[in-house]
Amino acid sequence: MGKIRIGVSACLLGEEVRHDGRHKRDPNITEALSQEFELVPVCPEVGLGLGVPREPMHLEGDLHQPRLVTNSTRIDLTDRMRTWCTECVRSLEKESLCGFIFKSKSPSCGMSNVEIVSVRDQDGATAPGGFARAFMEYFPGVPVVDEVLLQDPVLRVDFAERASALSRG
Repeated sequence: MGKIRIGVSACLLGEEVRHDGRHKRDPNITEALSQEFELVPVCPEVGLGLGVPREPMHLEGDLHQPRLVTNSTRIDLTDRMRTWCTECVRSLEKESLCGFIFKSKSPSCGMSNVEIVSVRDQDGATAPGGFARAFMEYFPGVPVVDEVLLQDPVLRVDFAERASALSRG
């Protein structure tokens, strides 16, 4: 039997897919967790067909239905991202993922802490990024975490145990 499969935001694995052409390689993932798990990279922006490097983007507008908008040119990518996310989560079903590690604060991959710009009377409003939201809604029983939470050894062990338990059925 092979390793348990975990989805991971590709930039956390050292792939240079971020808007600035860099990565956010995280040794808690690439060294500690790669011993026990097979890490499956996913980058929503690259999957969507956006280049590297590319213009940064952010979430804005309504707290419950934020829009994904590029910072300078103000191109609204929301509908394209939603369509891609729907297709991606369906394809990930075939991957038999037992967990997912998201990039915190990313407008596509942040689990809950992505700032929403221009929310009236709600300074500091946050929401999940578009892909993280779609994944968590489609796979409600799959353990999820971000790289910030994985810095805590107790939470890292908890995530690994929950992913392992899911793989055993």
